[in-house]
Amino acid sequence: MPSVDVVVAGAGPAGLCFARSLAGSGLRVALVEQQPRTALAEAAFDGREIALTHASRQILQRLGIWDRLDPAQISALRDAKVMDGGSPFALTFAAHQRDAQDLGWLVPNHLIRRAAWDSVQGQPGLELLDRCSVQQVSPGPQRSVVTLSDGRQLAASLVVAADSRFSSTRRLLGIGARLRDFGKSMLVCRMQIEVPHQHTAWEWFGYGRTMALLPLNGDQASAVITLPPRRIEALMGQDQDSFGRSISALFEHRLGAMQPVAPPLAYPLVGVYANAFAGERCALIGDAAVGMHPVTAHGFNLGLLSQDRLARTLRAAQRRGRDIAAPAGLAAYERAHRLASRPLYEATNAIATLYTDDRLPARLLRRAGLRLAHGVAPFRQLIAAQLTARH
Repeated sequence: MPSVDVVVAGAGPAGLCFARSLAGSGLRVALVEQQPRTALAEAAFDGREIALTHASRQILQRLGIWDRLDPAQISALRDAKVMDGGSPFALTFAAHQRDAQDLGWLVPNHLIRRAAWDSVQGQPGLELLDRCSVQQVSPGPQRSVVTLSDGRQLAASLVVAADSRFSSTRRLLGIGARLRDFGKSMLVCRMQIEVPHQHTAWEWFGYGRTMALLPLNGDQASAVITLPPRRIEALMGQDQDSFGRSISALFEHRLGAMQPVAPPLAYPLVGVYANAFAGERCALIGDAAVGMHPVTAHGFNLGLLSQDRLARTLRAAQRRGRDIAAPAGLAAYERAHRLASRPLYEATNAIATLYTDDRLPARLLRRAGLRLAHGVAPFRQLIAAQLTARH
């Protein structure tokens, strides 16, 4: 039976970045992925724009992924504002509040996936097993036996689940998760706009809908709209001109006429928080550990930090000649990631719950909350600092 140090289930951004983070460590890694490698190499456009913090950019630079991105596809995020209903008032987080630094950057998700794939090509000690998935995991005192869907078996010191918020590997490892189904769908679409966005992102909690605007280069923006699934389906069934008029109306024509430049896509809104991030010779990273509601745009950044934190733990154990799956090391990873993720996860869900409640008491509380936050300068500075902090 072939033997490796680490089996990683899932070659999405978290899995690929984790594999790359282990480069040069001397650890042998098997990356297991259902998709064929051709699909990984040319990841399809999925409509999602990733808002990257300074810490995330630093990690991607260290992994050699940032330099593989087309600079023309990297859009600066200079300002952000949060709006409620029809109120002209907005809570702002301007870049000039932090020494003129950009708050972050927007990069298409599929381009990050392609760059991450390119970064691991030819990496010593890494083997990609595509067109298969983890079917069974049998832990042992020294190694686990991993059975793949094509019948192959691997012996591994550690199994890492990185196969999405609906992770089947997480379940095979005996780790449950709390799922929060918000009962809504999220529509994303690239739009050409008339009124310049000034590289300002919007989070607009309207009544009956939540909208976001992510500023892209070239007078384009990604429109992100949260509605009940039936209304999303109706929008996606419209022809191009009708769709443009509908989106323009949803944004109350604040950006002039908006026209799609790519087909819209929709995703269900489900939050996930695993009951444990580590277990017997296993660990979770990325969305398999924490799947965030997109309202705070921190999901990818949190997943990137999780793989970085676990990789540092394994590299330290390897340097000292210790078991990379020792309970103490995995427990330390779990504590650190739980401390980083739990407050953010709960706060995100609380914001999503309050600001999608259209009843009068909630409306009053929503507006009061924004005004209070705007009046407390240190609060706004803290949010900006979280975005611009380096790792």
